[in-house]
Amino acid sequence: MGIRTGRHVVFCLHAHLVFTTKRRGKVLTKAHLERLHAIFASVCADFNVDLREFNGESDHVHRLVFYPPKVQLSELVNSMKGVSSRLLKKEFPQISAFWSVRKSRGVLWTPSYFAGSVGGAPLTILKQYIENQGRGDRG
Repeated sequence: MGIRTGRHVVFCLHAHLVFTTKRRGKVLTKAHLERLHAIFASVCADFNVDLREFNGESDHVHRLVFYPPKVQLSELVNSMKGVSSRLLKKEFPQISAFWSVRKSRGVLWTPSYFAGSVGGAPLTILKQYIENQGRGDRG
């Protein structure tokens, strides 16, 4: 999957990130997931992070990111959640009317997330797992 270098570092850091929708509401459609892929790729580029894989279902999304050691995953996650929530609700206003978002006062994502470090042989298995995730069972 490659090794990158910085001025004083050689690194190969991958993380598996998972976000779930608030109240596990089945909010995300295929169109939402396609737009999320582009949004997450853009946010990653701003952080000098490579989005290696993305997929999801109606109530959660998976990402595999390749990141430099200067990036704090918590800051990347906060940016991904904030930007994606704001843009999705702006571009797809019907999301705000969905029961789980409406009951949560407009919140799309849960405040929690999963972040797992990945490396070596398990990386190929993780890529297969993410590739095999559904693209949403709605629309």
